Amino acid sequence: MNELDAVRLNFTPESLVALDVILAFVLFGVALDMRVADFKGIVTSPRGTLIGLLAHSVLLPAVAFALTMILRPTPSIALGMILVASCPSGNISNFLVNYGHGNTALSVTIAAFSMLGSIVFTPFNLSFWGELNPHTRPILHAVTLSPWQVFGTIVVLLAIPTALGMFTAHHWPAFAQRIRGSFRALSLGFFALFVVGALVVNWDFFLKYVERVVLFVFLLNAFALLTGYVTAKAARLPEADRRAVALEVGIQNSGFGLVLVFNFFGGLGGMAIVAAWWGIWHIVVGTSLAAWWRR
Repeated sequence: MNELDAVRLNFTPESLVALDVILAFVLFGVALDMRVADFKGIVTSPRGTLIGLLAHSVLLPAVAFALTMILRPTPSIALGMILVASCPSGNISNFLVNYGHGNTALSVTIAAFSMLGSIVFTPFNLSFWGELNPHTRPILHAVTLSPWQVFGTIVVLLAIPTALGMFTAHHWPAFAQRIRGSFRALSLGFFALFVVGALVVNWDFFLKYVERVVLFVFLLNAFALLTGYVTAKAARLPEADRRAVALEVGIQNSGFGLVLVFNFFGGLGGMAIVAAWWGIWHIVVGTSLAAWWRR
């Protein structure tokens, strides 16, 4: 076993509960912007939506698995790559698509279905591709990971806050409008403070090992963006749709990935640092790409 595979981040049970609660509030705030109409895009733009979901929930995890077999990172890094690729779309993807003159409506539809579909696809992809890789399989067996356990956690931490947020926005739109901006800012602010605090507590570990994941995160993110764009291009979608699909596939909710790392893998070093670094890197690359497209 590699040294990094044995490292565990320094977290208390109380801090893990706090992380779960904060993420639930973040997702509730995100859901205040979601509408049932966001899911109607499957009717108005079925081809673009299906291509986006295919690239995001089927092809990207397969690409991540292929990269781990070719590059052969340490097992915990490899499983971290598969985990990140199995997460739903990131919270800033819609903004980046809009800024980069992509099809925002398609982006919102893909993100909505991605969040809904992650209830099934995240535990399935993590278990399926993690089991296929002979180097990551022992980690899954060591923690006796059950897809049903992951499924239950996703329902509690993702599905319920999302449903509550959409329910609030639908039945009390004026109230949702008033609290939307401040609620999202506060919840994201608390999440950022938590991540900063976690980095401070584990700073020596982060500095020592982050360089080991930089290349792998760079390559996975690059292939994620390419997978989305090339898949959309092969389906002959218009340019604005290609940009939407590319960013929806390339921007993953790594914060949710961190929650799964801490809840099921005890803060396993390689997995945690891949998810943490992805959270920084995909913002840098996504913003740069959107700005380039905008010009």
